[in-house]
Amino acid sequence: MNHRHLVVLALAALLTSCSIPTDDAPRVVRAPQGPFQSSASADTSAPVGPAAETLCFVRDNRIISFVRRVDRPPTVEDQLRHLLAGPTTAERDTDLTTALPGAVNAAGVTVTGTEARVVVDKPGEEAGRSDEVLAFGQIVCTLTSRDDVTTVTFSRDGRPLRVPRADGSLSEQPLTRVDFAPLIAPR
Repeated sequence: MNHRHLVVLALAALLTSCSIPTDDAPRVVRAPQGPFQSSASADTSAPVGPAAETLCFVRDNRIISFVRRVDRPPTVEDQLRHLLAGPTTAERDTDLTTALPGAVNAAGVTVTGTEARVVVDKPGEEAGRSDEVLAFGQIVCTLTSRDDVTTVTFSRDGRPLRVPRADGSLSEQPLTRVDFAPLIAPR
């Protein structure tokens, strides 16, 4: 046998010995976690479209910015409504949750200049959440992700509401992401 035949035989043996093993049954493969993953498109109940909408949910007691694809650029009211609705089934499957139900009952939002003004109803009797700071952080981080909003204020019954910040202090002043920075997961 000449040298060429040996090389061809060695190459054939090498290629056949590096096969990928097969499974007896199909298995579920989950995409790795990361900013490139968009599980919203896997959920048929999640809106999918050409416009991006940033919503801030919670994972492991940290605020997570999540981009959802929607049919049209959302209004500030749309974005707050989508945030209050919480994560979709597919988003929950990636361990995204929300601190809003039972902690903060946002009733509406208006924008004056670059300030979003959120009206908050009194929590119901069934509220028993202690993570208000995450809930308010979700709202502030979501609304200030917009190009047209730089600060957020909260009111109840027509009066400014003192809101917990990440450092434990209460503020009725306009809030930004910086007020919740220790709670925001790095991107």
